[in-house]
Amino acid sequence: MGDEMMTIPHSRQTGFTLIEAVMVIMITGIIAAAISVFMVGPVKGYFDTARRAEMTDIADTALRRMARDIQAALPNSVRVSGGVYLEFVPITAAGRYRTEKGTATTDDPLDFTAADSSFDVLGPPVTVSNGNLVVIYNLGQTGASVYDMTSSPANYHATNASGSVNKITFAAGVQFPLMSPGNRFQVVSTSVSYVCDLANARLMRYSGYAIQAAQPVSMSAAPLNTATAAVLATNVTACSISYASGAQERNGLATIRLAITEQGETVNLLQQVNVGNTP
Repeated sequence: MGDEMMTIPHSRQTGFTLIEAVMVIMITGIIAAAISVFMVGPVKGYFDTARRAEMTDIADTALRRMARDIQAALPNSVRVSGGVYLEFVPITAAGRYRTEKGTATTDDPLDFTAADSSFDVLGPPVTVSNGNLVVIYNLGQTGASVYDMTSSPANYHATNASGSVNKITFAAGVQFPLMSPGNRFQVVSTSVSYVCDLANARLMRYSGYAIQAAQPVSMSAAPLNTATAAVLATNVTACSISYASGAQERNGLATIRLAITEQGETVNLLQQVNVGNTP
């Protein structure tokens, strides 16, 4: 046999040519651009909706907080100044006082004809702290207003009791000028103010400051500049507060308007709060 020539097979190399790669890139870009045209609108709409919902939630939460506070105000203590300052005195406790002696020798009614140093609480005990003010029949008028610091006798006096008590005591004899038709008393301590701070685009809450004869109308002066301050809402572009109440009326109406703006969009909310003014 003669020598035979052996043939070694060669594997064929395959792959993308430059033209094919360019074509793939171009087609991918076209597809991505087409998808983006259809996706941009829905994505933008989603974020716009989420932003509006967040702004609405912030405004609604702030207004609900204000409503809860105002509804717990001492009757006839809500007052508004300049359409941007609202102040009231929150009630910390309330109850009914004894007016007549019963069968027990220890019964202690409240005397309105002379100075008295204590009275029984009818019903469940109330929680008070030494120095809290007991208010009876607050009408919001001269001689019957928690803001009247000059009237004598006043319709508010500082307690000398602490804890959960069935008897309210005073350091010395006190005389309240007016009886409550419902024999009711309220316990208060400090004031609260809500302020539309439009210069800084905020809604503010100030608390923990002493009751003043004149309503505070400056955030940079006492007592608000040393009070406990909390920001309820930011990006506030419009805010107004009004209050309507007549003398001897059972109810008042507080109206709060609040607008919040972000990225050129604004949400406007209005809250009206019925205020019980039966002392």
